[in-house]
Amino acid sequence: MAEGGAGNSGEAPATVEATMTIKKAPRAEVEELPKAIVRRVVKDKLSQLASGGEEEDVSVQKDALLAFSESTRIFMHYVSATANDICKESKRQTINADDVLKALEEIDFPEFVEPLKVALEDFRRKNAVKKSGSKGRQTKKRKVDELSIQNGEDGGDGSDE
Repeated sequence: MAEGGAGNSGEAPATVEATMTIKKAPRAEVEELPKAIVRRVVKDKLSQLASGGEEEDVSVQKDALLAFSESTRIFMHYVSATANDICKESKRQTINADDVLKALEEIDFPEFVEPLKVALEDFRRKNAVKKSGSKGRQTKKRKVDELSIQNGEDGGDGSDE
């Protein structure tokens, strides 16, 4: 009986440790969205709606900002969980933009899909321009370096010629 008790006490810490690990995992989630960003987005949108597009200063109570932040956080969790399910159904491990768009349709927010597709295309186009611009600068710099080496303007050999 003493052995059984020792065996049980030996198992209990492992169970507690496993339980503690499971309980710690959800805490890694983002608890709150950045308040300054939530305030800026809410105030910008409300000022646009209040004035018909012109900038107008709108004040928002702290409790209202908290409600916006919390509802946004919950919505994001809901969309990401649904997108994750769609991704797993496709036997993939990485969620992509199409999974998110399908998730929005699945959770009855199809009115968000078209504006998000447009925003996604704009985002991709801007990134393509940035990437091609930075590649162009790197290529141009390499060409300038190659020309200076060919012209003997290296300066790294220590000669005065």
